[in-house]
Amino acid sequence: MKRPPLLGIRHIALKVRDIRKSEEFYTRLGFQVEWRPDGKNLYLSSGQDNLALHQVSSKISSIDGTLDHFGLLVRIPEEVDEWAEYLRSSGLKFMKEPKTHRDGARSFYFQDPDGNVIQILYHPPISKKL
Repeated sequence: MKRPPLLGIRHIALKVRDIRKSEEFYTRLGFQVEWRPDGKNLYLSSGQDNLALHQVSSKISSIDGTLDHFGLLVRIPEEVDEWAEYLRSSGLKFMKEPKTHRDGARSFYFQDPDGNVIQILYHPPISKKL
């Protein structure tokens, strides 16, 4: 089976202790708020990427780290499903099956051999530009 195309790592999701402080920090760096689904989740963009901030209630330890997951972008939503089929054919198990999200994004999640969570993601504001 032929491997589908990727646009690269354009999405990082971080666990944060204080969503307001993190928003202030990243907007000072030039990121703009793209979407705020609720008071504990925030999506920012520089225009070429997507940074998700997820407030956690528990203390963040250096052992667990602050990386929630990173996303590999694709150009069109159908490529999400092509990737799912491609990876499933190699026996990979998914953490979350492909689905379309409230903001029109489409994605699924799986882990690398060390347990890092990877999301194959179609994200309309970025994918359409690239």
